[in-house]
Amino acid sequence: MPTIKIFSGKASLELAKKISNSYGKELGNCTSTTFNDGEINFSYDENIRGCDVFIIQATHSPAEYIVELLIMIDAAKRASSASITVVVPYYGYARQDRKARPRVSVVSKLLANLIQASGASRILTCDLHAGQIQGFFDIPLDHLDASAIFVPHIRKLKLENLIIASPDVGGSARAREYAKHFNADIVICDKHRERANEITSMQVIGNVENGNVILVDDMIDTAGTICKASTILLEKGAKSVRAVCTHGVLSGEAYENIESSNLHEVIISDTIPMKKESSRIKVLTTANLFAMAIRRIKDNESISTLFLDNENQ
Repeated sequence: MPTIKIFSGKASLELAKKISNSYGKELGNCTSTTFNDGEINFSYDENIRGCDVFIIQATHSPAEYIVELLIMIDAAKRASSASITVVVPYYGYARQDRKARPRVSVVSKLLANLIQASGASRILTCDLHAGQIQGFFDIPLDHLDASAIFVPHIRKLKLENLIIASPDVGGSARAREYAKHFNADIVICDKHRERANEITSMQVIGNVENGNVILVDDMIDTAGTICKASTILLEKGAKSVRAVCTHGVLSGEAYENIESSNLHEVIISDTIPMKKESSRIKVLTTANLFAMAIRRIKDNESISTLFLDNENQ
């Protein structure tokens, strides 16, 4: 059986260390340097011929992380690795998954093409912004559900009259999946935008009076939607509002928005490293989840055993 080796790019180094530690294997040695003109130079510093290589790299900003990932895949292919599994904790550009208006690129599909063309054998990722992105790949894709770490944490909070909320209509299915674990009601915040990251209006569909509300989303970017939703939910009679968001993009004035908001707490995962600390933000690690998935891939076992739905059946 081929030897497994785990490597990381610069984007996910801390998470990769946790994953490899949870798996019980040292992170592989590699070197990534940047020339003065910005070119990335990468090399594996150990033999990977005939090995099952796992490359851990999120594709958040800056775009150099994507380039580094593609170079890492190509280098592994040219070094005669047996297989190359790309572990993408956060799949960036996922919001550009269709032609929402004329003359734009479907960047999610473009990125999928680039990863495949570089030589990837398999993709392992978590909470894609849009499920249909799985179909952009012509190689196996394993899609983890971060509810496996968030639901147990929510249970520990022991909140009475728990209500699950979606910050937009598009996230109602995700909210419903969370709600069924607690036999909780759901509400939907119907928002209207005229341009990206700018909300014009928002309405709450459902009753939140005297409820402890948890807003569920796949990512939190500028935090504008979540913060506005929390204010409206409290005005509608909610006792408290928390947010659970898998990917903490946290761009622009996100940290300031959260600190000055009515949110009791924001709970995210470590798929994207935080730029700075915040007393309002709690980070849960996905390391054990990814490590277990890597072990199952290596042993040709089912990934679906990691899903909460299977535990409840």
